[in-house]
Amino acid sequence: MVATPTVLIISDEVDFSRRITARWQMERNVPTFTLLSGELWPRFAVDVFDVAIVGQLRRDLLSVVLEPLHSTGQPVFCVCHDAATAQLVRDRWPRVSILRPSEHWLETLVLAAGEAVHRSRAESRARAAELSCATLERQATLGRYMLEMRHNMNNALTSVLGNSDLLLLEPGSLSAQTRAQIETIRNMTLRIHEIMQRFSSLEKEMNVVAQQAGQDTYKSYAAVSAGD
Repeated sequence: MVATPTVLIISDEVDFSRRITARWQMERNVPTFTLLSGELWPRFAVDVFDVAIVGQLRRDLLSVVLEPLHSTGQPVFCVCHDAATAQLVRDRWPRVSILRPSEHWLETLVLAAGEAVHRSRAESRARAAELSCATLERQATLGRYMLEMRHNMNNALTSVLGNSDLLLLEPGSLSAQTRAQIETIRNMTLRIHEIMQRFSSLEKEMNVVAQQAGQDTYKSYAAVSAGD
């Protein structure tokens, strides 16, 4: 289950955060909001978020807030009230998106931040899918190796099983403890052989499923083509 996206809002103006969250409530998809002032940010820094929005801050707190946000690689929006602050942000933190208060700045911010949230979540899902594919590929490689080694493994098991049986055919030449140990070896060899047989059965079952899926796909394609 995918967690609800989180939008981090940092500003010394309470009304700034309130206006953004209230406007976002009108959208179909509403994220979770984490609200902090500039003073609280250094002590309660948030590591996980999808989008950060920075509002009015004291000049000495701007670097304290934007530097770590910029280094995360996540989308960051900064609403700058004057040209000097906007230029400073543009020069020092080029990845930060700058907005200047205007007639429709709130609408623009929510729209742009909402799109950034969607893209961030899509990228997170893509990374998760890549990791899952990599894991599956490693497992598939291991599975192929095990299937390729079945013949050698079965030969080794046959040798162990055959020699165990030969030793057990001469009961008088073995002590009770030695005989019990050889019987354990024989029984464990049979168990390993059963496991290897199960691998072969699974391979056949998977091939049948794959063939059936291919036939179903072909039938569906043929039906669509016939309909056209």
